[in-house]
Amino acid sequence: MPPLCSRCGLRQAEVYQPQSGESLCRECFFEDITARVKREVERWNMIEPGDVILLALSGGKDGYTLLDVMSRIYKSDRLIGLNIIEGIHGYNKEEDARYLVMTAKEFGIDVIVTSIKEYTGLSVDEIMYKAKERSTRVSACTYCGIARRRIMNYYARELGANKLATAHNLDDESQTAVINILRGDFESLLRQHPLAELVRDPMLVRRIKPLRKIYEWETATFTFLKGYHIQETECPYIYQLPTLRAKVRRELYRYESEHPGALLRFIESLDRMLEPIAAGIKPRSDLGRCVRCGEPTPSGKALCKLCELLEGIGVASPLYSVRRLRVRV
Repeated sequence: MPPLCSRCGLRQAEVYQPQSGESLCRECFFEDITARVKREVERWNMIEPGDVILLALSGGKDGYTLLDVMSRIYKSDRLIGLNIIEGIHGYNKEEDARYLVMTAKEFGIDVIVTSIKEYTGLSVDEIMYKAKERSTRVSACTYCGIARRRIMNYYARELGANKLATAHNLDDESQTAVINILRGDFESLLRQHPLAELVRDPMLVRRIKPLRKIYEWETATFTFLKGYHIQETECPYIYQLPTLRAKVRRELYRYESEHPGALLRFIESLDRMLEPIAAGIKPRSDLGRCVRCGEPTPSGKALCKLCELLEGIGVASPLYSVRRLRVRV
């Protein structure tokens, strides 16, 4: 017979947490995830009274966990969802987007569905076709990631949101931190701290990461036990041009399996070490504007990163640079 829950002692345990050594029933597991997210949000003052928050929802396990938990710790009428379809054959499915919209409505949250093609004029598949023609060594993840970040910020700004919540989990944050350390990129490492605001610009919406202390296996378990219909297909591009992240991910998974709680301790330690620096930063306000699309760009650069990448594959006039996309909830 399964053991009883380590927390309540009343119901059968269904989830074992290696990092805590506890066996939890599903109710106590749900409460644990919600409480930890709420604690992280409050610890770093990620949300202030009256904030309007755009939730970046991919339709995967992390997005559904973000949707569920945020609806419980903040007012649903101050939350808006955004789902971006990448345009990858066999990966994006219309029924996944429809289910996400329907599920969010049950929480009282509207979700806007858009796509990379609607914004840039090209899907990720079409971008990669052009990249292959020109023999570039830029990965699909780079094109997709930069386009998605641009679209998220654009919609957040146009909708009047003053925070943009992404569903990055503990595994994501740990991998990014290790990559930044290996590259000697202290500025990017510092940017990961919740208190760090390195740049302030009226066209940029502040990003928050409420799930940054929740393991990926926990978001997967959360969505499974809740019965959410998640997008399960893996992106086909992930193995075509192996990235440093893929290598770091593999090694961190191995180390975490041998030393449960290692990733959590790693990010907690980084938070403590970086906090005095992050809290004392005076944000820069010297960003320029892209000559092609008018979006923020580092001082001294004529083109923003997205325009630069697209120009590299022969796209000199992406759709967003020649017409304004109308945004409505």
